[in-house]
Amino acid sequence: MTRTKSSRLDNLSGDLSRVTLQKNPTEIGEAFLFNVKIEGMMVIPREAGRITYSANIRKMKRMQLDEYQKAVIIGSIFGDAYLEANWSKTNYRMGIRHSVDQKEYVQWLYEILKPLVLTPPQYYERTRSTWFRTISHHELSEWQKIFYREGKKIIPETIAQYLSNPVTIAVWFMDDGNVVTRKGKTSGYHFNTQSFSESENRLLAEAMNEVYGIRCTLERNHEYYRLAIYQKESRDNFAVLIREHILPSMIYKLG
Repeated sequence: MTRTKSSRLDNLSGDLSRVTLQKNPTEIGEAFLFNVKIEGMMVIPREAGRITYSANIRKMKRMQLDEYQKAVIIGSIFGDAYLEANWSKTNYRMGIRHSVDQKEYVQWLYEILKPLVLTPPQYYERTRSTWFRTISHHELSEWQKIFYREGKKIIPETIAQYLSNPVTIAVWFMDDGNVVTRKGKTSGYHFNTQSFSESENRLLAEAMNEVYGIRCTLERNHEYYRLAIYQKESRDNFAVLIREHILPSMIYKLG
């Protein structure tokens, strides 16, 4: 054990009766997090046999995200990404998982968020999906406060300010959007926002009109609601707005 200036460590004098090894329930691969505690004092958190807070990880946690990364993250939060607490419950990290058919999209997201990721995308055979997750980061924690309530995603009243970058709209659409066709022709677009309430969908529709002049309607889908863009001018403007940001493998969603 590396010697420290702490007299509490020096006073152990080889007596390990006060040292406990606690297993944290968070699993990382096939290893677990272990914490050495001495009379309640955290000494060295370890992750899979390595010091968790290495200089490299500390640097990653201090990194400031650029505007493009922020736009991608927010679009992902609107879509299929999720924010979860780290093992110590002090900060939040983001997880991304998509069907293996969208592995190119997952790889693209990974390349953008790579400065926050320790392990490249992995294939999960049981669900035929590819996934990765970031380290915990203070900016992700701030977004968790904005976009989650009691563990569930919400749409805040201030949603318009988070839709100002077309990249956000494009990522959101690649996650949750689809083209609507009638008689072989494009007649509109859906955002599959059924996980949000009617009032939250209304907030989204109002924000899209406020920020981009794109008119969205609320469409009933069984007992839920989703956003639809049918009005021709809005439909055309929407396609122009996001087309340059859509991956070639996802362009089919625009029709």
